[in-house]
Amino acid sequence: MNTLRIIILSLLFAVLSISAAFSQHVLIPMDDSQTNHLKAYGLIYNHIGEGYEASWLLNYRGGSFMAREEGGIVREARLRNIRIEQISDSRASSIVAEVESPASNTAVVPLQETPSIAVYSPSHALPWDDAVTLALTYAEVPYDIIYNDEILAGELENYDWLHLHHEDFTGQFGKFWAAYRNTPWYQRQVRDLEEMAAGHGFDKVSDMKAAVALTIRDFVGNGGFMFAMCSATDTFDIALAALEVDIVPTQFDGDPMDPDAQERLDFSQTLAFENFEVETDPAQYRHGNIDVPVRIGQLDESLDYFTLFEFSAKWDPVPTMLTQNHVSSIKGFYGQSTAFRMETVKSNVVIMAKNSGREEAKYIHGNFGDGFWTFYGGHDPEDYTHRVGDPPTDLDLFPNSPGYRLILNNILFPAAERQELKTMRPDDFGPGSALYRAWALQQTGIQQADSK
Repeated sequence: MNTLRIIILSLLFAVLSISAAFSQHVLIPMDDSQTNHLKAYGLIYNHIGEGYEASWLLNYRGGSFMAREEGGIVREARLRNIRIEQISDSRASSIVAEVESPASNTAVVPLQETPSIAVYSPSHALPWDDAVTLALTYAEVPYDIIYNDEILAGELENYDWLHLHHEDFTGQFGKFWAAYRNTPWYQRQVRDLEEMAAGHGFDKVSDMKAAVALTIRDFVGNGGFMFAMCSATDTFDIALAALEVDIVPTQFDGDPMDPDAQERLDFSQTLAFENFEVETDPAQYRHGNIDVPVRIGQLDESLDYFTLFEFSAKWDPVPTMLTQNHVSSIKGFYGQSTAFRMETVKSNVVIMAKNSGREEAKYIHGNFGDGFWTFYGGHDPEDYTHRVGDPPTDLDLFPNSPGYRLILNNILFPAAERQELKTMRPDDFGPGSALYRAWALQQTGIQQADSK
């Protein structure tokens, strides 16, 4: 009996030893072999959120992820139709060595702590959807909805990452007045915002929105991460430039705008744009000349693409993370703010993608204080001319969308040694990096402003 017991224990020990020798890692490829790129982001986000660690392999097979086989990650991947490769410890070590090789434009970035996510959006339904909330919901990434009340109450301090929903920070209600002022949804939007502004002691919606924009800018300056799309990009900076100026036509706030509004704009207050002109015609749909002119019908949709720039994974980890994709050329799409005229983009901004064949930035990034911001032009990466009242995009039809991947890159990059990134100055990345050059230009501008 004792002999049999010894044999059984010996066999068990041998099995355990073999298992330990061949312990598994999971590689989540993000190249063309991946069956569901978008849900892969949610898989790795939630895996980290449960206390496990993972790695982002920048520029390796489309920006793949790797983690130890634990916490049910294999089962979760299979439930979500996410392609994975189960590999041994030795193979994982070999991949890390390959990616970390000085001869390769690749890098391993540890993902250690997930950011808490907030989406700035009204609580009631509007006649348009938002690509970021669609992406987060589809990828199964948790987020909270907050709006003016919560931001003015100081609740941003509870979050690390903020997305600005399709929004007008200038207090002109999206400039929908000419086309939609008689519709119930527009009238409700105006009424709700006016009541909200009065409740906070503001005379006008534009004053409340300016206070919200300043609070968000402080959030970024204190180490937060901000992402914005469509009209939330240019109206945010327009509102900051017009803090001391009334740029709102009478139709929106009941009093005339400042006749010298254009001359009084203060571009030192903005994050991304300068030397722009505001649109003062209330019947015009655009807010200024930051956005490119509308060319729907003038440009063949099949020829409308924007191209991602390539960055050094070792010198420029942040823009490299933000541009991870399985393709470098991505089909274009419109929005109230579609792309950004290069003449209006500040010199310290990192351009991450431009419209092919045109001097128009589509995807830009920068730092402010201790934090980072990213602006992405357009409304919905899988709906070329998304209009008011159009149904939401069904992402089950686009699980490998490269345009939506750019959105989800932004929720993972704060997880990359998040505390280190928050305290790292851009010059720490090295004088050869794009972020160093952007930071140096920003410091020159600050010194010049201080000397005036």
